[in-house]
Amino acid sequence: MKNIIRYYGGWLLANIFIALGFTYRVKQRIKKGEMILSFFFHDPSRDTFHYCISWLKKNGLTFLDQNDILAVSTGKKPFPKNAVVITFDDGWKGNVEAVIPIAETFRVPVTIFISTEPVENGVFWWSYIWPGQQKKIITNPVEYFKNLPNEERLAVIKQIKEEVTLQREAMTVSQLQAISKQDMVTIGGHTISHPILSQCSEEQAFVELSESKQTIEKWIGKQINSFAYPNGSYGTREVEILRKLNYDIAYTTQQVPLTKERIKNTLELPRFIVIEKISNAEALCRMLGVWQSVLRQP
Repeated sequence: MKNIIRYYGGWLLANIFIALGFTYRVKQRIKKGEMILSFFFHDPSRDTFHYCISWLKKNGLTFLDQNDILAVSTGKKPFPKNAVVITFDDGWKGNVEAVIPIAETFRVPVTIFISTEPVENGVFWWSYIWPGQQKKIITNPVEYFKNLPNEERLAVIKQIKEEVTLQREAMTVSQLQAISKQDMVTIGGHTISHPILSQCSEEQAFVELSESKQTIEKWIGKQINSFAYPNGSYGTREVEILRKLNYDIAYTTQQVPLTKERIKNTLELPRFIVIEKISNAEALCRMLGVWQSVLRQP
């Protein structure tokens, strides 16, 4: 019941935003070249992703890949009008069937940022929290563990893993290798275990960033130069590590437009988030950043 109320409440609110012209005004800003539309998903349904791509195609947007973003940021290409860049975080197995076929059919470039440990082992760490609560191993929610020092969080997850077995939710190495060969797919880094980097020691942060890059490059036989900060958590330290590792581009979860000024800072690029299990109307409002700017929430 709670999910149904949330779904239809979001649908109603989004339609109000659309009727009031919020989406139209953002669309005009993109059309005039005041901003590049930058947004990301985690594990969208095929229908949601298809709706978003169809809307973008219908409205004549040009789809950019990471090479385009880098060229614009360095002045090799002019800041474009009516352009969009689409990214995905984590490496969910659902992306293989819900995203890749649509991206290839519509010739839409997408970048998928991969955490290597879930690809190897099948499960993202936060998925153990609810089963851990059910077995009364822990009582705190996911957000609590995001604020713990990394070693403490890892110790708790290890304890839960000893008593809980979960089904695979991340894509496999072979699936990653297969999609990396698709014309429209770029693979990027997203650490080893998807930690909160600000809760890691400097040594832990370096290992997470460097070894995940090496692992992905070994798996797919290509160099990667783009990255997304897990949970959007980062600081000057992480930016400097990425620079040392020869990353050219990194995405945050800052819910603000990608403008001419912001694109110059290629290791701190903003993106709007489109969450799962929402109506098409809400997906549109989130994709354009209307939901975030009006409600001041992710």
